[in-house]
Order: sequence, then structure tokens, then C-alpha cells
Amino acid sequence: MQQRSIILGSGSYLPERIVTNAELSKRIDTSDEWIKTRTGIEQRHVAADGEVTSDLALAAAERALESASVDAKEVDLVVLATATPDHTFPATATTVQHRLGMSNGAAFDIQAVCSGFVYGLAVADNFIKAGQAKTVVLIGAETFSRILDWEDRGTCVLFGDGAGAVVIRASEADESEGPADTGHNRGRGILSTHLHSDGSTNDLLYVDGGPSSTQTVGHLRMTGREVFRHAVINLADIVEETLDANGLAPEDIDWLVPHQANKRILDGTARKLGLPEEKMVVTVDRHANTSAASIPLALDEAVRDGRIQRGDLVLMEAMGGGLTWGAGLVRW
Repeated sequence: MQQRSIILGSGSYLPERIVTNAELSKRIDTSDEWIKTRTGIEQRHVAADGEVTSDLALAAAERALESASVDAKEVDLVVLATATPDHTFPATATTVQHRLGMSNGAAFDIQAVCSGFVYGLAVADNFIKAGQAKTVVLIGAETFSRILDWEDRGTCVLFGDGAGAVVIRASEADESEGPADTGHNRGRGILSTHLHSDGSTNDLLYVDGGPSSTQTVGHLRMTGREVFRHAVINLADIVEETLDANGLAPEDIDWLVPHQANKRILDGTARKLGLPEEKMVVTVDRHANTSAASIPLALDEAVRDGRIQRGDLVLMEAMGGGLTWGAGLVRW
């Protein structure tokens, strides 16, 4: 019997410190109105001194395990999507594995920047389908505040820190309604994932440093106008690809949980697809862009406040540096 990947629970964590637009306007040449008008962002969370990515990831993972009623000893794979690891190596996921008390299986990081959680969803799903894992903790965690140039108002106002996680478990494909040809009547679980990248666009969004090239961490650099243009096109295309693969139309989607980069990008994608705003989960105003953490943060919020219900069709999509982009469709 083919295995299906069921999301059992979710969790998230945000650092205590909140930095408002008003606070940033005292440090750089910007204003609350300028930031809100162009991005929709009103505040962001910033990790405390000494608080690292693995700390955020661990807290989100523990909350996801609690939500799923799963013990860490049952987990046989930890996948951590991050562009801001604790160290060059070892993988930050192994730190989380140890601190969770997970005593078997494997743990590793993946790096697709803001698309990392969707890439991780595909990795976890395929490990389960291949029979190589039964219970997976998938985490997106970032401390982007550590790689920002706080004098560059075009980038430093956009990002925040945070972490989100889900617990994914193998289940028989016909456990509930049963397998079918389309997303309309297929049972719970990850229905499909779709990934893309285009390395020719590397110079649009990158960090100007690295252990092999400069032996420094560097700062985030972005050509904002071009990234915006690619985002609206690529995100609409990947959503259409996902819908076509599952025999669905936009109106069949109960919830769109997009990467929280910029409210204008979210609105542009929704308009292009003809999706009403009330079907889109938006947290960018309070979280800013938390890269690989943004989708699971938004997902967990919508699950915990009751918007996302059992049986809902949930579409997640993201685009990040690389450029990378992707989508995942889940029957909750």
C-alpha cells in the first residue's frame, strides 16, 4: 500500500523583542508610512543577543510535537530549512535533534532561502513515500537580523526572525476518503509538491559573503524591483501548475498560505489568480519576511485560531533567492 504524508500538528516561535517601524525610523532614513505603503509591514521580531537559529527551531519543533501528540523518540527525520544556520557546519538540524532527545534516524539542513519550507515539504513527503522515514519534523527557522545591513533601508526594514514547524507522519494512502484522480476527493495529506529554480537570477537576491569566497558572513543584497516582478509571475505560475496537476480551479482552494514577503506581492498574486483576499493567510504586517519560517508561522497561526479546519485544501507557495520557487498542496 502506498504511503501518504499526513500533517499531524504545527508549532511556531517568535522572539520576544519587537522592532516597530517607528523604532527603525530613528536609526535610518525611513518612516512608518514609507514602510507600510511599500510593504505592508508594521513590525518584526528580532532574536535576542545569544539567541540563535537552533533555539528558535527547537521551540517551534517542541510546540509542533505537542500539537501532534507525538514523542520526540518517535521521530526518525528532522529537516530544517534555513539560510541562517548556527554554524557553517555541523547542520543546525543535528543540534535540534540532540536537544529534542531524538535518539534515532537522521537530521539535516536544506537551503532554498524563502522557498526552504516548501522544498522541505517535498523532501519530507518523498522520504515518506520512499519508505525511508515514518515521522518527520519539518522546520523553517531564521535569524535574518544577523545578515542585514542595518544602514540599507531597502532591505533592513523587510525582514524578521522566527520559526515554524510541522510534524508529518506516514499513513496508508486510503486511510480516510481514499485515493482518487483529483484533489476534490482525495484523502488527507500532502497531495503534491512542485519545485523550480533559475540560477541565472542569482544576483537579484543574495548575501555578499561566504566561507568559500570571502570567509565572511556578509550582508543581504537585493534588487527589489526585479525580485518583485519575478515573484508575481513565478508565484502565479507555480500555483496554476499545482492546480492543474490536481485537477482543481482557484475557487477549490480553501486557504492560500503564501510566503510573507511583501503585501503588494501577496495582493498581486491573489489578483492574478482571482482569489479573494479572505482566503489568504497574511502575517507579513506583524512578522515581516522571515524567509523559510514565514509559511509555517502563518500556517500555525491559522490552524490555532481555527481558520484552517480538518479537510480544508491548503495551498502553500514561496519564492526566494536563487531564484527558487515552489508550492505544496495539502488536504488538512
